[in-house]
Amino acid sequence: MAFVTANWNPLGNVFYRKFDLYSEWMIKEDISNSLIAAAPYGGPIALMTNQSHKEKSPSLRPIVEIYSSSGNRIVSFPWKSGIVVNIGWTTNEDLLCIQDDGTVLIHNIFGTFKRHFSMGNEVLQNRVMEAKVFHSAYGSGIAILTGAFRFTLATNIDDLKLRRLSEIPGLKHPPTCWDVLMEDRQTKIILANGKDLYILDNTSCTSVTLPGLGPQVCGFAQIAISFNYKWLALFTDTGSIWLGSSSLKDMLCVIDTNFQTPPKQFVWCNRPKSTNPTIVGVWDKLLFIAGSSEETIKFYLDEDVHLVSEIDGVRIISSHSHEFLHEVPPACQDIFKIASMAPGALLLEAHKEYEKESQKADEYLREIKEQNLLFEAVQQCIEAAGNEYEPDMQKALLRAASFGKCFISNFPPDMFVRMARDLRVLNAIRDYTVGIPLSYPQYKQLTIEVLIDRLILRKLYPLAIKICEHMKISEFQGASRILAHWACYKVQQKEEPDDSIARAINHKLGDTPGISYSEIAGKAYDCGRTELAIKLLEYEPRSGEQVPLLLKMKRSQLALLKAIESGDTDLVYTVVAHLKNEMNRGDFFMTLQNQPVALSLYRQFCKHQEPETLKDLFNQDDNHQELGNFYVHSSYCNETTIEGRVANLQSAVDEYSKAKNEFAAKITEDQIKLLRYQNRLQKESGKTYLDFSLHDTVYKLLLENKHKQAEQLYKEFKIPDKRFWWLKIAALAEKGHWEELEKFSKSRKSPIGYMPFVEICVKHRNKYEAKKYVAKVSPEQKVKGYIMVGDLDQAVEVATERKNESELNTILSKCTPATDQLILEKINRAKAQILKK
Repeated sequence: MAFVTANWNPLGNVFYRKFDLYSEWMIKEDISNSLIAAAPYGGPIALMTNQSHKEKSPSLRPIVEIYSSSGNRIVSFPWKSGIVVNIGWTTNEDLLCIQDDGTVLIHNIFGTFKRHFSMGNEVLQNRVMEAKVFHSAYGSGIAILTGAFRFTLATNIDDLKLRRLSEIPGLKHPPTCWDVLMEDRQTKIILANGKDLYILDNTSCTSVTLPGLGPQVCGFAQIAISFNYKWLALFTDTGSIWLGSSSLKDMLCVIDTNFQTPPKQFVWCNRPKSTNPTIVGVWDKLLFIAGSSEETIKFYLDEDVHLVSEIDGVRIISSHSHEFLHEVPPACQDIFKIASMAPGALLLEAHKEYEKESQKADEYLREIKEQNLLFEAVQQCIEAAGNEYEPDMQKALLRAASFGKCFISNFPPDMFVRMARDLRVLNAIRDYTVGIPLSYPQYKQLTIEVLIDRLILRKLYPLAIKICEHMKISEFQGASRILAHWACYKVQQKEEPDDSIARAINHKLGDTPGISYSEIAGKAYDCGRTELAIKLLEYEPRSGEQVPLLLKMKRSQLALLKAIESGDTDLVYTVVAHLKNEMNRGDFFMTLQNQPVALSLYRQFCKHQEPETLKDLFNQDDNHQELGNFYVHSSYCNETTIEGRVANLQSAVDEYSKAKNEFAAKITEDQIKLLRYQNRLQKESGKTYLDFSLHDTVYKLLLENKHKQAEQLYKEFKIPDKRFWWLKIAALAEKGHWEELEKFSKSRKSPIGYMPFVEICVKHRNKYEAKKYVAKVSPEQKVKGYIMVGDLDQAVEVATERKNESELNTILSKCTPATDQLILEKINRAKAQILKK
């Protein structure tokens, strides 16, 4: 166990260790003369070399090189743009190159240019003196110090909103040091100007004083802020380091380094939940580590290094090594510390003795059980396994944990199984060929979903799929998404013909749930392969995804066909609207003529939204019937004057005549005649007649005692006699003109009979008048008439004469024993007589 602690260095009551992440590591370039940036969470490393030659001949242009964390060179390309002030990585592992004119160019991990943006006119005018890339909850941001000594911030480059921070009073030269600070979800700048410290935000510049700092300090040379923005360190001109909270309210300690010159680099190295935050500085050939204890750790260096702060430590990059420095996790300290009697240490020893078939295994186990710490021992071994980088040590610890589990009843397996799965993933991605050296805390903070995205970004599709299967990630979240990315990569391979690529993608993807062929087709179109995109869209089952892309590719005719095939009217409307804006009017109408479904839907749309367009459609088709209908509709819905309405109706008559629809033409002519008659009546009487039907007009005239005009309409429009009689008796009864009604009934033989007279009188509660007409009612309806006027006795007489038992039963149902006893007897006698016969 001694070899495990060989590289441990004590610092107070904890230990720090530094070890190689990769044994075979080589970057050919000298990092001391290069701009260098490494993405956090084991991300790629970018170098820009030949910075001293950036304004000379093209042959000496700066070179951008991107390496994996294992030292594999991913890409190298010459820099052909402006002077670069700084470089950095986004949270999505895109490389940001910040130029002195404020332009920021973004390249992906393979060096492919993605886009650029500007940090504003003020930055362009005053140029960039210094720039820093930072990460926050909002995304990746950029902070810039201009030549006017003003700061400009962009908190999230994907949602660019530039903020110009407050001016620093009395600042006539660049600040001695500055950094970006996140406080209360606000992005601020902390800077030092001589012995003065300021915090800048959107609205103010606040001077701050550090607690516990002696009066001998006259300036600050370096600032370092921890990965989680909770701690802050300042290197003073006296060679001391002030450590404290980022709020500057609490001091942790002051460290005297005995260095008069500021460090080249200055970063924090602290484990999550650690109570021993530590600062790491680099001086020439020395790596200096200090914390709240009086002890320090020093490592002597052979070459220049670059420090990369991580959530749980510091990566140390040089031309010939890539190391990781961190605080030894508590579980590892407890187990491997010399002479440790922690339960995890005893369990590990017990398992070793068990493998040797030694009785000491039982002694160690008994000691753990007597203290009732077996559960804790298993937990310690599992946790320690997660924080070890060597697979052999991981296996030893997990075997010890598995051994201890056997002596615990109902031990939850999730913890052990989850750690075993996680370690398999970590060991796979730490491999030299992959080059993502995540620690266990980094892995948990990053999440498996983001890790899968990073493998996809590197085009490591088989490994990503294997990890998804191993971690039992759902098909939609895992394999299908990875396959979709693979397909998007496949369409960029221009050396293969369209047909073979489309077939290969379909053969690989098939009908996998979650796969969107339209997204892959969109990628093909973006790469300039329109025909390939169309072929891929043939495999897309959702028309709603096919159509928008076809429209984007200007394949409108095919888009219309697909929309019609889908049966989705909204989709058809979308395509038709696009065609209307894209084509001239004639071509548009001709296109619709070839697609009856689209034409019908467009007509429906025009009927409600663009009636004049509908008219043009009918004209083009010589559809006189529909044109006539259009004019009739327009007459009633769009025109307000009688002249306009009559003109539209006359146009309708002409169109109906052309369509050889004589009936429609005749009734439209009659409507014109009625409209003119109603208009004349309205002008003469001042009462409303327009838009009444012919029957309603006649009825209203009768109600107003204008019998002469009503008779005129009756004759002129050839209203049937029966209809006119019905209208007249209804009007006379409603007005209560009973004498006129009686005269009218005697004027000539009624074409509707006399039962309607009875019914209309009863309806208006006048049974007296109704009785006058019952005698004239036909024999078949007399009984009904007498019942209606309430003369049940006479109804019995008529029914008896007609010898109609059914009618007698009807009368019987109207009688009540209390009031109609005589009638009941009479009905019974009549029924008896009918039965005898």
